[in-house]
Amino acid sequence: NPTAEIKQGNTLSTPLFLDANNRLKMFDFVVANFPFSFKSWSNGVDPVNDPYQRFAGYGIPPSKNGDYAFLLHIIRSLKSKGKGAVILPHGVLFRGNAEAEIRTNIIRKGYMKGIIGLPANLFYGTGIPACIIVLDKENAENRKGIFMIDASKGFAKDGNKNRLREQDIHKIVDVFNKQIEISKYSRMVSVTEI
Repeated sequence: NPTAEIKQGNTLSTPLFLDANNRLKMFDFVVANFPFSFKSWSNGVDPVNDPYQRFAGYGIPPSKNGDYAFLLHIIRSLKSKGKGAVILPHGVLFRGNAEAEIRTNIIRKGYMKGIIGLPANLFYGTGIPACIIVLDKENAENRKGIFMIDASKGFAKDGNKNRLREQDIHKIVDVFNKQIEISKYSRMVSVTEI
């Protein structure tokens, strides 16, 4: 994108996308793939007194695991009708303690529109399975469930990595956009069941 603005720095301790009033800049869309399970996310961050209010109402992520710190930064950076897609390690869906509390609060607000489970060994630098969390603030208060896709079995081996083929990507996109329920692949899961 020739008009893209790229800034390098520590997004959590010193956000660089700020408005004229030194608040987080708000976006219509956010797409992100940040470092998985970043151990030192809290260096330079005081989550209890965060000037950007990223953790208020959600909880504070564990000091040695930054997945939810980045996710909450993204949620805070979305406009009231903002949408996002974030690649995260699959563990964010299951880990307990502070992360379970944060996940529960995000679900209660209705911000999670979908979860797409991806194959293991897809990304360079890690073999762990990942997922895409689809965020959507528009009509979040009326959201009664999360559309989930298990796309973990649709891939081709490519050397020592796995790769999504065109047909795998098209199936994910079509099923998600049309909210098609396919046995053992996709379905709408109610918040009550979650």
